[in-house]
This record gives sequence, C-alpha cells and structure tokens, in this order.
Amino acid sequence: MHPVWLLDLDNTLHDASPVVFPRINRAMTAFVAQRLGLTETQADALRHQYWQRYGATLLGLVRHHAIDAHEFLRAAHPFPDLPRLIRRDPRLAQALRRLPGRKFVVTNAPAAYARQVVKALGIAPFLDDVISIEAMHFAGRFQPKPSRPMLRRLAASLRVPSARCVLVEDSLENLRGAHRVGMRTVMITSVVARGGAQPRKARSGTDRRVGLRVQSVTLLPRRRPRSAHRAP
Repeated sequence: MHPVWLLDLDNTLHDASPVVFPRINRAMTAFVAQRLGLTETQADALRHQYWQRYGATLLGLVRHHAIDAHEFLRAAHPFPDLPRLIRRDPRLAQALRRLPGRKFVVTNAPAAYARQVVKALGIAPFLDDVISIEAMHFAGRFQPKPSRPMLRRLAASLRVPSARCVLVEDSLENLRGAHRVGMRTVMITSVVARGGAQPRKARSGTDRRVGLRVQSVTLLPRRRPRSAHRAP
C-alpha cells in the first residue's frame, strides 16, 4: 500500500526564512504589544517564551491572556502580496505528481494563508487537502504539531493506521512527535534553521527518530523513509 504523505508547508515546501517568517514574527510582536500594552522588546520576548514553552505563540496567548485565536492568526499573516514572495519551483509540482499515495499539507499556519501559499507554488492539483491549525482544535483547545493526540486523531480521520503516514518536516520536535505515534518521518535539511545560521541537518544529528533526511521534497520520489518504531 502507498503511504499517506503529511507535508509541512513553511520551510518544507518553500523557503520562508528570508521574507515570510520575518514578516510573520514582526506582525506577531506588534499584535502582542498592542493587545497586552507591552513595549516591542517585551512583546518579542513574550512571543519567544510562549513559542519555546508551548511550541506555538498562539497557545500561550490563548491560555494566559484569553486572546481570540482567529483574530491573532489573521493579524499574524498579513500577506496581500504573498504570490510575489513565493518562488515557484516546477520541480516541486513534478515531484508531488510522481509521489505515490495521498498527499496532505499539514501546517500550524491558518487556512487562508496556507491555501494562498499552495496556490502560489502551483501544487494544488497534486494535493488531496490542506489541513491547517483551525482543524487542530478539539477537546476545547488548539493542539497543533507536535501534539501526539492531534497526530493520532489526524491518522484516524484519514482512515489509515499511523504506520501508513509519513510526516515530512523541517522541525525536529514535530518529527519526534510523529515518531512517538508510529509515523514514519522525513526531515528536510536544506533550509537554514529559524533564529540562527546553523543548518537543521547539523542540529538534528543522527537522531533515530528521523527515518530519512533529504535536502528537498523534490527528491522524495527517489527515496523512501524507513518504518517507524515507537520510542519507549
């Protein structure tokens, strides 16, 4: 049976580091500063603190400040000019067309932004769906990647065992979560790590929870990740 591919979006299907992520970070900081009455420096520090503690700034803002999640997501992704910021690589569409199995974008970004990026990349015809952070809300709260309950729920909603799923990511933490629920894992290594100049490949080292490392999604049709084994 063919695998079910769960493809991260930013820094996996395209390079968000030069322009997209800096703009998102500035927008998040401005929102936090305005809503919580903080200086820009204080807001930036709080944003980083919540990202490190919860894996997403959104979770800290909702939990500790009762911020409306949808309002924050809209404010954090101000991209009326998004199509001109996304570099379309024809090799990506060709690779997804050749990749056997169902393919889903699974992203902690909001749906409107994610679908804009997918459209700009020219890959919508080769995807089965886009699963955004809005779909990761259950049990009364948001549970984005690397939430293990969310990943299990996702596999169940796709009507496949976790072992059939392959998470393709630039984030080691998200891949570790997937490995723990029995999914196969692929790390994309070519994009420079967020917040620093050290490549992700070097940072991830030889972590056994990463089944395969490739520089780009365009190489996936020629490579296959090994089967996952749950960590104790």
